[in-house]
Amino acid sequence: LGLPFYLARPVDRHFAREHLHAGLATRRQRFLTMLSRVVFAYPDSPYRKLLQHAGIGEADIRGLVADHGLEGALERLYDAGVHVRLDEFKGRAPIRRGSLTLSVTPHDFDNPGARPHLLMSSGGSRSSGTRIRLDLEHYRQDTLYDALFVDAFDLAGRPYAIWRPVPPWGAGLKGALSHAKQGLRVERWFSQRPVGFGPSSWPHGLVTGYIAIVSRLVGGAVPMPEHVPLEEAATVAGWAAGHVARGRPALINTNAASAVRVCLAAKEAGLDMSGTQFRVGGEPLTAGKAAAITAAGARVVCHYTMSEIGRIGVACARPAAIDDVHILEDKLALIRRPPRGAGANGVLTNVYTTLTPAVPKLMLNVESDDYGTVERRSCGCPLDEAGLGVHLHTIRSWEKLTSEGMTLGGADLIRLVEETLPRHFGGGATDWQLVEEEVNGLPKVRIVASPRLGPLDTQAVLATALNELDAPSGGAYGMGQRWRAAGTLSLERREPYTTGASKV
Repeated sequence: LGLPFYLARPVDRHFAREHLHAGLATRRQRFLTMLSRVVFAYPDSPYRKLLQHAGIGEADIRGLVADHGLEGALERLYDAGVHVRLDEFKGRAPIRRGSLTLSVTPHDFDNPGARPHLLMSSGGSRSSGTRIRLDLEHYRQDTLYDALFVDAFDLAGRPYAIWRPVPPWGAGLKGALSHAKQGLRVERWFSQRPVGFGPSSWPHGLVTGYIAIVSRLVGGAVPMPEHVPLEEAATVAGWAAGHVARGRPALINTNAASAVRVCLAAKEAGLDMSGTQFRVGGEPLTAGKAAAITAAGARVVCHYTMSEIGRIGVACARPAAIDDVHILEDKLALIRRPPRGAGANGVLTNVYTTLTPAVPKLMLNVESDDYGTVERRSCGCPLDEAGLGVHLHTIRSWEKLTSEGMTLGGADLIRLVEETLPRHFGGGATDWQLVEEEVNGLPKVRIVASPRLGPLDTQAVLATALNELDAPSGGAYGMGQRWRAAGTLSLERREPYTTGASKV
């Protein structure tokens, strides 16, 4: 019922800038208000219990913020044990701090101040996905950042298409509603998965159809999704090439792996993608993926998002790296701490605290496993001029493959499957994958290689991978020798596995 009113009040870049300036000016006060209203006011809040265990009250936090600033206060709270690890936040492990033990589920971190208009699922990069309750106010907030992005890259007049799955995965719906909320038209919504009307999926199919109908009635065009599976990427490439031929290169919102598939399909079909702009997210935009996209004549930038809190960073128009984003300091606070476990080698992972009232999940020093280069610099792009001066780039995941007592960090894994193996045996960033499993109690790892690569010498592939893992310059030095002795590695010919949200 709230959707017609939501779509009937479009936002523009001017309103977005005013909102951003106000948010940046009130960060400290909104943090304290958030603690008062949705942490200390709820006895069952895990954050309240952590604060009580640490002997920290509201007055103490106000003092910390006054003396040390917002980030300085959060660092001191973290050191006092007020933080939540990723496994705890996901409900996979209890919270243990000294004598305190809390059994938690993902729902314990739901924002009690949000109105649950929609029930969606996270992308499932490391699990089957988490159920997320979404507030339209949360969508409105992230739409303001999208409006700033469209303005910074001068994209308002571009034909716009989405290639993302339909609900229960939320990225496609969010992209559609965001564009409509800006008073812009979504020309096509391609979906890697069909709209469901089965026994368990019909509510999501009904919601999708309802949104398409209502958006038309109020003038914000959100089309009904069209099923275009991953193997039919040429359909999306053909649509984009048609707009290039008419002198109006398109803007395409998809995940990084799907963007690569579109560009590879375009090259194979001889289609011109010159000037087509991809806006990707959901998985790292690596050098390998970017090279595959630009080789087709297209351009690519990325946002940085978590399903649980939405947009974290928006693409920089004058980037220092291919995945350079402006951190949304009005929406969240960022501190960094070493990841737990061995092998950190100086890595500092991101720890987040939310500052806005409509995020689906509350975060108070929640550890992620993402890390990258964080710097405050003036790049001179419109987002910098709007007040967003903190940049994050070379974003990777610390989530690592562990086998035979050795660990392979995210950056080493990406180098192996996106650079080393394609360089020796062909293919690109979406043709190779590592899959970890347990067989009869023993850890095993499969190299998955797409059949489109043609014949491969299995022993040569395994030897190349193991030699790379033995390279002294890599963070996995010595893993190849261990895996070679244990017979850990094997080769499987099939298309790489994808998540429900079509991530690789």
